[in-house]
Amino acid sequence: MNKLIRTLILIAGPLLFFILQIIGAPQSMPPAAFDILCITIWMALWWVTEVIPISVTALIPIVMFPLTGALDIETTTAAFGHKYVFLYLGGFVLAVAIEKWDLHRRIALNIINLIGSKIKFIILGFMIATAFLSMWISNTATSVMMLPIGTAIISQLKNNPFSDENEPAVFGKALMLAIAYSASIGGIGTLIGTPPNLVFAGIVEELYGIEMSFLKWALLGIPISVLLLFICWKYLTGIAFNFTRLNFPAERPKSLRY
Repeated sequence: MNKLIRTLILIAGPLLFFILQIIGAPQSMPPAAFDILCITIWMALWWVTEVIPISVTALIPIVMFPLTGALDIETTTAAFGHKYVFLYLGGFVLAVAIEKWDLHRRIALNIINLIGSKIKFIILGFMIATAFLSMWISNTATSVMMLPIGTAIISQLKNNPFSDENEPAVFGKALMLAIAYSASIGGIGTLIGTPPNLVFAGIVEELYGIEMSFLKWALLGIPISVLLLFICWKYLTGIAFNFTRLNFPAERPKSLRY
């Protein structure tokens, strides 16, 4: 980003906040709610453009909420130390450790190896592996981890002399969609699977006093994930795409041998 543009955006955040404060809140909105809205717009501008590190922008409420009177310092800082924040932080740490030691590749390939060499079952193996990893790691990170494994399989099919001309393209589309969909589906399974789960659990606890433990969520979320995963697999391999052959041509993909 151009230095001048970066400087203008950096100034635009607080400037927009002060302009809105001068205009004042509409009669239908409480002043505290309007103050939070102004701060949110400021933070959103800096977050989207990343003129300063995202983590630094996230600390703005600690200063601005007490200054505007929207929330006191105790309530504001307590939110940063919420138990669900640390739970999600633990998920990020776990993801870094898994990626560092290539554990995601071991888990994925072992699951795929157990499934078999049929085209539809290879896709199912990728979906199971992706969904399982997505229960503990963010959806985006899981997709990025599984992408190189998937592209290796597609490349091998493309270079295989026994493959039909359009077969790699059809298989590749189905596999990439399978990875994307199963990452989202797997995220439903646990509290740390995706941020909205934690947000929802926090709101339910705050408004209704119902504590959603990790186990309670898993008992509800995992069966739903399994059901949706099966439906998605049947749709992708039975309706959305038609494969010219049932088995992977010639021999088992080398990329599935760890």
